[in-house]
Amino acid sequence: SGKDLGEITVPYHLIDIADLQDEYSVYDYQKDFFSVFNGLAKKTIQPVIVGGTGMYLDAIIRDYSLIKVPTNISLRESLNGKTMDELEAILRELKPGLHNKTDLEERHRLLRAIEIELYYKEQGLDVEKKQSIKADDAKSQSNEKVEFKAFVLGTSFPRDVLRKNITERLKKRLESGMIEEVENLLNSGISHERLQRLGLEYKFLSLYLLGELTKDALFSKLNTAIHQFAKRQETWFRGMERKGVAIHWIPCDGSKSDASIEERFTKAIDILYREKYLI
Repeated sequence: SGKDLGEITVPYHLIDIADLQDEYSVYDYQKDFFSVFNGLAKKTIQPVIVGGTGMYLDAIIRDYSLIKVPTNISLRESLNGKTMDELEAILRELKPGLHNKTDLEERHRLLRAIEIELYYKEQGLDVEKKQSIKADDAKSQSNEKVEFKAFVLGTSFPRDVLRKNITERLKKRLESGMIEEVENLLNSGISHERLQRLGLEYKFLSLYLLGELTKDALFSKLNTAIHQFAKRQETWFRGMERKGVAIHWIPCDGSKSDASIEERFTKAIDILYREKYLI
């Protein structure tokens, strides 16, 4: 919702493209990305992908074969009486190699994960490899893609510096109107239920505005949750490296000059030349 679009001075894509009421999945992101990428490729424009969670980047870089999975109302109704533990047991039976533990944290995510795994099985898909036994059917549903070779750069901070940065940024965001932003969303018709499904900031701010958290508890719980999320992202990126994605890390020590955009940009260019990506 809150985006500093006025501060962006270069052409950009895939920002502010979905309404907050809409469910936007990794499938949707992959579809939109390849649509934009194909258009830029035809104009011989070299795009730079910035930000995003590990899974969304991985879906692009490692070319996930994703299929649009429809909502299964009857399935959801049949699972309504199940406890979280029972739902987790169902998901683990469907997906023994479960790696995305965030699916276990909230009921709506658990239900959706079960829905997806059952759909893949019903469609004759290998759930782990995401390859179709009914290849023609899957191909007609999956996203249109284009071949490209990604050069991946990432910034790496010492753990204590990263933790300090996360906490300081959260303080600044709360002081800069994050609570008021969520109040405005509620006033515009967005429900607390929807905000809580979005997770992290929206979830905890919703609970605060409902009176279920004090301001101190809001900061403490949200700060902890963001730290945990950052740790999961680090784990995901390490997993990408184990699966063959070469990530060229830019080490940052947390000093003022080291953390500046200009300094990081210079280091990134040096790596690109060193690896002969730029000549």
